[in-house]
Amino acid sequence: MSINVVTLIGRVGGDPEIKYFESGSVKCRLTLAVNRRTKEGEHTDWFNLELWGKTAEVAGNYVRKGRQIAVKGSLKFDTWSDRQTGANRSSPVIQVDQLDLLGSKRDAEGGTGDMSSEHF
Repeated sequence: MSINVVTLIGRVGGDPEIKYFESGSVKCRLTLAVNRRTKEGEHTDWFNLELWGKTAEVAGNYVRKGRQIAVKGSLKFDTWSDRQTGANRSSPVIQVDQLDLLGSKRDAEGGTGDMSSEHF
């Protein structure tokens, strides 16, 4: 039996990068800042997110830098060969299956408001 499940809540680090393919597929890339408590205090970890299809479209339409979101997905590694050195490289990416928009519309625009959630 294998399990590969990642659940994160944090704030988006930049506006979504949307890519439309000739096949009709849609891909969205985001960065997510998640705070983690350590003995020395709070530390921010940054995660690269990849969303596809309807979830990617929702992110492109409603997610902006600073917005608080929750995601559920799996960990994968993008691999490539470095053009200059030829060395194999890899980068961890969270493949998002579920996206929840947290907070209110005012929160997304930088204000504060009642907590609400929209699930996609």
